[in-house]
Amino acid sequence: MKLRLKVSDIIIILAAAGLTFLSATVYMKPQRYSYVLIRGQDMEWTYPVNADETVNVPGRLGDTVVRISDSRAWVESSPCENQTCVAAGLIARQGQWAACLPNSVLLMIYGTEDEGVDVIVW
Repeated sequence: MKLRLKVSDIIIILAAAGLTFLSATVYMKPQRYSYVLIRGQDMEWTYPVNADETVNVPGRLGDTVVRISDSRAWVESSPCENQTCVAAGLIARQGQWAACLPNSVLLMIYGTEDEGVDVIVW
């Protein structure tokens, strides 16, 4: 038994294939986002990198104040003696981090956002 395709069958098949391809290219694109992960001694917080937040993170020595603003994050103040975490400054790119080791506080930028060229070496 031979099956014959009509013109309308071919149009329906092509339309279905086109819709499948279109939905795959639109909906299967990786989502681009970045977020700040803050880990304290017993808790964890996650905020979008474009948030405007001040977080008091309890630690072994007291509260470390972490600030997120203008797509950057930083340790604003900490009860540790050497203040290295405060001196670390702003972090804004995926993979950057700052930590207050004496107080057991870590903040890190995670995400899938392509930030462009990191460094060029000649």
